[in-house]
Amino acid sequence: MDSVTTAPIKLNYLGLSEYQPVWRAMQKFTDERTPNTTDELWIVEHPPVFTQGQAGKPEHILNSGDIPIIQVDRGGQVTYHGPGQIVIYPLIDLKRHKIGIKALVNGIEEALIQTMLHYGIEAKRKEKAPGVYVEGKKIASLGLRVRKGCTFHGLAFNIRMDLAPFLRINPCGYAGLEVTQLSELNNSIEFDTVQEQLIKHLCQILNFTIKT
Repeated sequence: MDSVTTAPIKLNYLGLSEYQPVWRAMQKFTDERTPNTTDELWIVEHPPVFTQGQAGKPEHILNSGDIPIIQVDRGGQVTYHGPGQIVIYPLIDLKRHKIGIKALVNGIEEALIQTMLHYGIEAKRKEKAPGVYVEGKKIASLGLRVRKGCTFHGLAFNIRMDLAPFLRINPCGYAGLEVTQLSELNNSIEFDTVQEQLIKHLCQILNFTIKT
């Protein structure tokens, strides 16, 4: 981190919300924000959807079936969102907060690692493959977009969900990449408690204070 200054951040809980309207709202928020706009974390679950990043290759979608595919403006390849997955979108002014995109990615990954460590699970990064892994299986994905020096899109953390749709794609563009979820590693976890832990670690590591 270039700075230890703590800045305010708002939490915006969206519940279970369709992907496309939330994505468009993120774009609108980013386009309309001013230098004085408070940064926000949007916390959401999505109904089943595949999202394909800007560099996404069609061959990584093996069989979408009845699940919609949405082409989006984040980095990365194809991933899956569904109920039981924590999705957090950091809407952050990088320049004002004095943080680079690499440091932000590193901080998000570290918050995920620390959250899992709280439940006795050792998670790791993988070089040149953003996200977090447990014993080689992907448990959290990461894809960001920077516009006007501000971020949107974010992270997806598998908690207690149907993982079967991941078999219909090459997750994040890696054929044969296995995925896992927190409930398979620690069945006693509570979704809301994990979400609170993750938000706490994100704010601590990225030097934010929740604005009430």
